[in-house]
Amino acid sequence: MLPLAGQLLFFLLVIGTGNTLPSLRAPPRGCYVAEEAGDRTFRCSQAGLSAVPTGIPNDTRKLYLDANRLASVPAGAFEHLPVLEELDLSHNILAHLSGAAFQGLAGTLRHLDLSANQLASVPLEAFVGLQIQVNLSANPWSCDCALQEVLRQVRLAPGTGTGIVCGPGARPDLVGQEFLTLAGEEELCGVGRGGVRRSTDVALLVIMGGWLVLVGTYLAYYMWQNRDETRCPLKHAPMRQVRCEDSSTLSTMV
Repeated sequence: MLPLAGQLLFFLLVIGTGNTLPSLRAPPRGCYVAEEAGDRTFRCSQAGLSAVPTGIPNDTRKLYLDANRLASVPAGAFEHLPVLEELDLSHNILAHLSGAAFQGLAGTLRHLDLSANQLASVPLEAFVGLQIQVNLSANPWSCDCALQEVLRQVRLAPGTGTGIVCGPGARPDLVGQEFLTLAGEEELCGVGRGGVRRSTDVALLVIMGGWLVLVGTYLAYYMWQNRDETRCPLKHAPMRQVRCEDSSTLSTMV
Protein backbone atom coordinates (compact mmCIF):
# COMPACT_ATOMS: atom_id res chain seq x y z
CA MET A 1 0.00 0.00 0.00
CA LEU A 2 2.85 2.39 0.63
CA PRO A 3 4.07 2.48 -3.00
CA LEU A 4 0.51 3.07 -4.16
CA ALA A 5 0.05 5.87 -1.64
CA GLY A 6 3.31 7.44 -2.78
CA GLN A 7 2.19 7.38 -6.41
CA LEU A 8 -1.14 8.93 -5.47
CA LEU A 9 0.60 11.70 -3.54
CA PHE A 10 2.87 12.37 -6.54
CA PHE A 11 -0.06 12.77 -8.92
CA LEU A 12 -1.86 15.03 -6.46
CA LEU A 13 1.22 17.25 -6.38
CA VAL A 14 1.28 17.36 -10.18
CA ILE A 15 -2.36 18.44 -10.30
CA GLY A 16 -1.82 21.00 -7.54
CA THR A 17 1.06 22.67 -9.41
CA GLY A 18 -0.83 23.01 -12.69
CA ASN A 19 0.82 19.97 -14.33
CA THR A 20 4.18 21.76 -14.27
CA LEU A 21 7.01 20.15 -12.35
CA PRO A 22 10.58 21.30 -12.02
CA SER A 23 13.09 18.98 -13.63
CA LEU A 24 13.98 16.13 -11.27
CA ARG A 25 17.36 15.57 -12.90
CA ALA A 26 20.32 16.43 -10.69
CA PRO A 27 22.08 19.67 -11.72
CA PRO A 28 25.55 19.44 -13.28
CA ARG A 29 28.57 19.67 -11.04
CA GLY A 30 29.18 23.24 -10.01
CA CYS A 31 25.52 24.24 -10.47
CA TYR A 32 22.90 24.71 -7.82
CA VAL A 33 19.33 25.91 -7.32
CA ALA A 34 18.61 28.86 -5.06
CA GLU A 35 15.83 31.24 -4.10
CA GLU A 36 16.84 34.87 -4.65
CA ALA A 37 14.33 37.59 -3.81
CA GLY A 38 11.61 35.02 -4.13
CA ASP A 39 12.66 33.94 -7.63
CA ARG A 40 13.83 30.44 -8.49
CA THR A 41 17.46 30.86 -9.59
CA PHE A 42 19.76 28.36 -11.26
CA ARG A 43 23.45 29.22 -10.99
CA CYS A 44 26.16 27.59 -13.09
CA SER A 45 28.82 30.29 -12.84
CA GLN A 46 32.40 29.07 -13.32
CA ALA A 47 31.23 25.48 -13.69
CA GLY A 48 33.52 24.63 -16.64
CA LEU A 49 30.57 24.12 -18.99
CA SER A 50 31.14 23.85 -22.75
CA ALA A 51 27.43 23.52 -23.59
CA VAL A 52 24.13 24.70 -22.17
CA PRO A 53 23.42 22.20 -19.38
CA THR A 54 20.43 19.93 -19.07
CA GLY A 55 18.48 19.49 -15.88
CA ILE A 56 17.58 23.18 -15.45
CA PRO A 57 14.28 23.34 -13.50
CA ASN A 58 11.52 24.59 -15.79
CA ASP A 59 10.31 27.07 -13.16
CA THR A 60 13.65 28.92 -13.24
CA ARG A 61 13.33 32.69 -13.50
CA LYS A 62 17.02 33.62 -13.33
CA LEU A 63 19.71 31.58 -15.09
CA TYR A 64 23.42 32.29 -14.67
CA LEU A 65 25.77 30.55 -17.12
CA ASP A 66 28.53 33.15 -16.92
CA ALA A 67 32.26 32.47 -16.78
CA ASN A 68 32.17 29.14 -18.61
CA ARG A 69 33.42 27.90 -21.98
CA LEU A 70 30.26 28.17 -24.04
CA ALA A 71 31.15 28.75 -27.70
CA SER A 72 27.64 28.78 -29.18
CA VAL A 73 23.97 28.83 -28.30
CA PRO A 74 21.92 26.42 -30.44
CA ALA A 75 18.32 26.84 -31.53
CA GLY A 76 15.76 26.35 -28.78
CA ALA A 77 18.39 26.08 -26.04
CA PHE A 78 16.02 27.63 -23.45
CA GLU A 79 12.56 26.97 -24.86
CA HIS A 80 11.81 24.56 -21.98
CA LEU A 81 12.03 27.48 -19.51
CA PRO A 82 8.62 29.16 -19.88
CA VAL A 83 9.07 31.71 -17.06
CA LEU A 84 12.72 32.70 -17.59
CA GLU A 85 13.20 36.43 -17.03
CA GLU A 86 16.96 36.89 -16.71
CA LEU A 87 19.74 35.12 -18.60
CA ASP A 88 23.47 35.71 -18.02
CA LEU A 89 25.82 34.37 -20.72
CA SER A 90 28.66 36.79 -20.06
CA HIS A 91 32.37 35.90 -19.89
CA ASN A 92 32.19 32.87 -22.15
CA ILE A 93 33.74 32.37 -25.58
CA LEU A 94 30.51 32.75 -27.55
CA ALA A 95 31.20 33.33 -31.23
CA HIS A 96 27.89 32.17 -32.67
CA LEU A 97 24.22 32.60 -31.81
CA SER A 98 21.52 30.69 -33.63
CA GLY A 99 18.72 32.80 -35.06
CA ALA A 100 16.41 30.75 -32.81
CA ALA A 101 18.69 30.77 -29.74
CA PHE A 102 16.05 32.48 -27.58
CA GLN A 103 13.04 30.80 -29.09
CA GLY A 104 10.16 30.48 -26.65
CA LEU A 105 11.28 33.40 -24.46
CA ALA A 106 9.47 36.24 -26.23
CA GLY A 107 6.86 36.67 -23.53
CA THR A 108 9.09 36.42 -20.46
CA LEU A 109 12.78 37.29 -21.00
CA ARG A 110 13.61 40.82 -19.81
CA HIS A 111 17.38 40.88 -19.21
CA LEU A 112 20.11 39.30 -21.34
CA ASP A 113 23.86 39.62 -20.74
CA LEU A 114 26.12 38.74 -23.69
CA SER A 115 29.09 40.83 -22.61
CA ALA A 116 32.73 39.71 -22.65
CA ASN A 117 32.40 37.08 -25.37
CA GLN A 118 33.79 36.67 -28.90
CA LEU A 119 30.76 37.88 -30.84
CA ALA A 120 31.57 39.72 -34.06
CA SER A 121 28.01 39.67 -35.35
CA VAL A 122 24.60 38.39 -34.27
CA PRO A 123 21.51 37.51 -36.33
CA LEU A 124 18.64 39.94 -36.06
CA GLU A 125 16.23 36.97 -36.01
CA ALA A 126 17.50 35.99 -32.55
CA PHE A 127 16.01 39.18 -31.05
CA VAL A 128 12.78 39.58 -33.01
CA GLY A 129 9.81 39.65 -30.65
CA LEU A 130 11.94 40.00 -27.50
CA GLN A 131 11.26 42.93 -25.20
CA ILE A 132 14.65 42.85 -23.51
CA GLN A 133 17.40 44.94 -22.03
CA VAL A 134 20.72 43.56 -23.28
CA ASN A 135 24.41 44.02 -22.52
CA LEU A 136 26.54 43.68 -25.68
CA SER A 137 29.75 45.26 -24.41
CA ALA A 138 33.28 43.82 -24.61
CA ASN A 139 32.84 41.86 -27.84
CA PRO A 140 34.96 42.20 -31.03
CA TRP A 141 32.10 43.55 -33.16
CA SER A 142 32.48 43.80 -36.91
CA CYS A 143 30.22 46.90 -36.74
CA ASP A 144 27.99 45.86 -39.61
CA CYS A 145 24.41 46.40 -40.67
CA ALA A 146 23.22 43.40 -38.62
CA LEU A 147 24.41 44.98 -35.37
CA GLN A 148 22.83 48.29 -36.30
CA GLU A 149 19.50 46.55 -36.91
CA VAL A 150 19.77 44.65 -33.60
CA LEU A 151 20.26 47.91 -31.69
CA ARG A 152 17.05 49.18 -33.26
CA GLN A 153 15.27 46.11 -31.91
CA VAL A 154 16.53 46.00 -28.30
CA ARG A 155 17.35 48.33 -25.39
CA LEU A 156 20.89 48.50 -24.06
CA ALA A 157 21.54 47.98 -20.37
CA PRO A 158 22.39 51.33 -18.75
CA GLY A 159 26.06 52.28 -19.00
CA THR A 160 27.00 49.53 -21.47
CA GLY A 161 26.78 51.44 -24.75
CA THR A 162 30.34 52.76 -24.63
CA GLY A 163 31.60 49.19 -24.37
CA ILE A 164 30.34 48.27 -27.85
CA VAL A 165 33.55 48.78 -29.83
CA CYS A 166 34.50 47.76 -33.37
CA GLY A 167 36.89 44.80 -33.37
CA PRO A 168 39.56 43.53 -35.80
CA GLY A 169 36.94 42.20 -38.21
CA ALA A 170 35.51 45.65 -38.89
CA ARG A 171 36.60 48.00 -41.67
CA PRO A 172 40.12 49.25 -40.95
CA ASP A 173 38.91 52.82 -40.44
CA LEU A 174 36.36 51.66 -37.86
CA VAL A 175 38.54 49.47 -35.63
CA GLY A 176 38.59 50.77 -32.06
CA GLN A 177 35.67 53.14 -32.52
CA GLU A 178 32.58 53.14 -30.32
CA PHE A 179 29.71 51.74 -32.33
CA LEU A 180 26.98 54.02 -31.01
CA THR A 181 28.91 57.12 -32.03
CA LEU A 182 29.64 55.58 -35.42
CA ALA A 183 26.03 54.50 -35.99
CA GLY A 184 24.85 58.03 -35.28
CA GLU A 185 27.08 59.39 -38.05
CA GLU A 186 26.93 56.66 -40.69
CA GLU A 187 24.20 54.41 -42.11
CA LEU A 188 25.83 50.97 -42.23
CA CYS A 189 22.87 49.36 -44.00
CA GLY A 190 23.48 51.19 -47.28
CA VAL A 191 24.59 47.96 -48.88
CA GLY A 192 24.09 44.32 -48.09
CA ARG A 193 21.55 43.01 -45.64
CA GLY A 194 18.86 45.54 -44.89
CA GLY A 195 20.50 47.94 -47.34
CA VAL A 196 19.52 46.13 -50.50
CA ARG A 197 15.96 47.30 -50.07
CA ARG A 198 17.07 50.88 -49.46
CA SER A 199 19.38 50.84 -52.49
CA THR A 200 16.63 49.35 -54.63
CA ASP A 201 14.17 52.03 -53.53
CA VAL A 202 16.64 54.78 -54.39
CA ALA A 203 17.34 53.22 -57.78
CA LEU A 204 13.61 53.04 -58.55
CA LEU A 205 13.15 56.68 -57.60
CA VAL A 206 16.03 57.69 -59.87
CA ILE A 207 14.62 55.67 -62.78
CA MET A 208 11.12 57.11 -62.30
CA GLY A 209 12.56 60.60 -62.11
CA GLY A 210 14.48 60.02 -65.31
CA TRP A 211 11.37 58.84 -67.13
CA LEU A 212 9.43 61.88 -65.95
CA VAL A 213 12.16 64.18 -67.26
CA LEU A 214 12.16 62.40 -70.63
CA VAL A 215 8.37 62.59 -70.92
CA GLY A 216 8.37 66.28 -69.96
CA THR A 217 11.11 67.04 -72.49
CA TYR A 218 9.26 65.20 -75.26
CA LEU A 219 6.01 67.05 -74.52
CA ALA A 220 7.80 70.42 -74.55
CA TYR A 221 9.49 69.57 -77.86
CA TYR A 222 6.20 68.37 -79.38
CA MET A 223 4.40 71.57 -78.39
CA TRP A 224 7.24 73.71 -79.76
CA GLN A 225 7.19 71.85 -83.09
CA ASN A 226 3.44 72.32 -83.47
CA ARG A 227 3.14 75.91 -82.33
CA ASP A 228 2.62 77.19 -85.96
CA GLU A 229 -0.20 74.70 -86.49
CA THR A 230 -2.01 76.00 -83.41
CA ARG A 231 -1.79 79.52 -84.84
CA CYS A 232 -3.33 78.41 -88.16
CA PRO A 233 -6.33 76.16 -87.38
CA LEU A 234 -7.66 76.29 -91.00
CA LYS A 235 -4.53 74.89 -92.57
CA HIS A 236 -5.91 71.36 -92.68
CA ALA A 237 -9.55 72.26 -93.54
CA PRO A 238 -10.66 69.95 -96.39
CA MET A 239 -12.74 72.54 -98.38
CA ARG A 240 -10.49 75.61 -98.24
CA GLN A 241 -6.81 75.10 -98.98
CA VAL A 242 -5.65 78.48 -97.77
CA ARG A 243 -2.10 78.94 -96.55
CA CYS A 244 -1.27 81.15 -93.66
CA GLU A 245 0.77 83.45 -95.92
CA ASP A 246 -2.25 84.01 -98.27
CA SER A 247 -4.51 84.81 -95.33
CA SER A 248 -2.03 87.37 -94.07
CA THR A 249 -1.77 89.04 -97.52
CA LEU A 250 -5.54 89.17 -97.93
CA SER A 251 -5.94 90.73 -94.50
CA THR A 252 -3.40 93.44 -95.45
CA MET A 253 -5.16 94.29 -98.66
CA VAL A 254 -8.49 94.67 -96.96
